[in-house]
Amino acid sequence: MDSMIQISQFGEITQFKMGRESQGQAPWGPPGQVLYWTAAYLIDGLLIDTGCPHTAEEFVRSLEGCSIKIVVNTHYHEDHIGANYLLQQKFGLKILASPESIPLINGVYKLYPYQELVWGYPVPTKVELLPDKIETEHFHFDVVPTPGHCKGHVALVEPARGWCFSGDLYLSREPKAIRPEEDIAEIARSMQKLVNLKTDQLVLFTSLGNVVQDGREALQSCIAYLKDLSLRAKQLEKQGLSAGAIRDKLFGRETVLAGLTEGQLSAENMIRAALRAQI
Repeated sequence: MDSMIQISQFGEITQFKMGRESQGQAPWGPPGQVLYWTAAYLIDGLLIDTGCPHTAEEFVRSLEGCSIKIVVNTHYHEDHIGANYLLQQKFGLKILASPESIPLINGVYKLYPYQELVWGYPVPTKVELLPDKIETEHFHFDVVPTPGHCKGHVALVEPARGWCFSGDLYLSREPKAIRPEEDIAEIARSMQKLVNLKTDQLVLFTSLGNVVQDGREALQSCIAYLKDLSLRAKQLEKQGLSAGAIRDKLFGRETVLAGLTEGQLSAENMIRAALRAQI
C-alpha cells in the first residue's frame, strides 16, 4: 500500500494530513482510498505529532527545508509517533512527551492486526519529559493534560491566538465507537478543562485534520452528548437490557469498524463506557 500526504496552510500553521492508501483489498475500500487520516502540525519551529510509521518516510521528505526545532507527541499511539525515529536520525531533533507516554514510546507494545495494517509498528525512540509550557520564537504554548482517550494524553494551547492542538481528545460531536480502554467521563472532564480556558476563542486542530473554528461550542456539544448517552444507557440497563441490546436501541446497529478492528473500535464499547461513566 502507498501513502498520501496533503499539506494545507492555516495562517502561521502548516498541517500535514497523511494516511496509508488501500490497494483495493476487501474490506478496506477501493484503491487509493486512505484507510485513516492522521494529522501533524508545524508552527514556528514546533512540530506536533509525527503521523504513523507507514507514512514516515514521505512525511520526513515533505519536511525538508522546513525549520523544525522541537517535536511534541500528544500521546503514545502509533499514529502519532510514527516518524519520531526518522526525525531524530535525520535532523537530531529533541522529542517531548508526557511522563505516562515516555516508556510506551521508548519501547514496543503489541498492536492488533488492524493497527499494524493501517498504521504500522513504530520504531522505539528516546523521548524526553514534556514541560508545562513550550516557548517558540513568536508563540507560547501551554501543555494541558487531557486524559480519557488514553493515559498521558495532552493538548497544546496557544492562549493569545486560541489555538488548541487537541490530538485524539475530540474527533466528532457525537462519537459512536471507541476503544475498550477509553473513559468517556474523563474525556468529558478533559473537554470541560479546555472549555474553561481563559481564551477569547478556541480553535481545535484535530488529529483527523479537521479544524473546528468554534471549538468551545463543539466541545460543549460533545460533553452534552456523552452525558445524555450515559443517562439513557443506564435507564435502559435498569429495564433489563444488555449492552448489545442498548447499542441496538440507541445506535440502530453495530458500526462497520467493529468488524474491521476485531471489536476494538465498536459501538458496544461506547455503550459499556457510558454504563461505567460517572458523568
